Amino acid sequence: MKILKITSGQALNTIAVSQAIGAYIQDRLHIPTLFIGDNSWQDRYQMFDDGQIQAAWICGLPYVHRADQPNSSIELLVAPVMAGNRYQNKPVYFSDVVVHRDSPFQTFTDLRGASWAYNEPGSHSGYNITRYYLAQQGETAAFFGRVIASGEHHISLQMILKRQIDASAIDSTVLEWELEHDPQIRSQIRIITTWGPSPIPPWVILRSVPDAMRQQLRQLLLEMHLNAQGQAILAVGKLRRFASVTDGDYDPIRQMTRLARSVSFGG
Repeated sequence: MKILKITSGQALNTIAVSQAIGAYIQDRLHIPTLFIGDNSWQDRYQMFDDGQIQAAWICGLPYVHRADQPNSSIELLVAPVMAGNRYQNKPVYFSDVVVHRDSPFQTFTDLRGASWAYNEPGSHSGYNITRYYLAQQGETAAFFGRVIASGEHHISLQMILKRQIDASAIDSTVLEWELEHDPQIRSQIRIITTWGPSPIPPWVILRSVPDAMRQQLRQLLLEMHLNAQGQAILAVGKLRRFASVTDGDYDPIRQMTRLARSVSFGG
């Protein structure tokens, strides 16, 4: 392996910090790195699955699907810890159920018969946890009047703002990024409930990467927050630090997925 290729399969808010982390790895470990981010997230996932990309930031649901395959080719590297107080210095995140501020909806129960958008069926925060919550309440997909796949959390949010759909579950880290970059959105939406915390999307790496290099990378990322350069890079993505995680830390997603299977819509 002459070049370590890195990507993010997450939303737009992860691209700049992931690219900067790639440069940090190259600077600190003297390992040539290349960040792949100029194609679709679907293509990036495929490149990772094909072994063309060695390290990736991926959602927890795709992680457990891949980790649970016989002779899985991936392992956990680290997991991000977000800087906001709501994350309590832990590698977790939330799904915020968002509606338009002028809508009549005050609780999730009020959404019976309403229109709902999820980002895409490989997402825990937008798709899996929605089905889990419905199943937990003894509901089916018929709870909503209409369900569509938007393709991205950002698009779901824009559809709420344009009154094209009534509600959606938005990854809390994505929502915070959107609010920071367009503060006017805050006055146009309401969060009527929050689901979680869930285990946060991890960084993963192919087992084909030499063991010594995997350990070097893991240690470097775990110590990023201890130096000024690392702190500045983490701040780009509103990260506090990286944390060590084990496969068992993602069992809550496996448990939610088992119950979620009883609810089916669009994927």
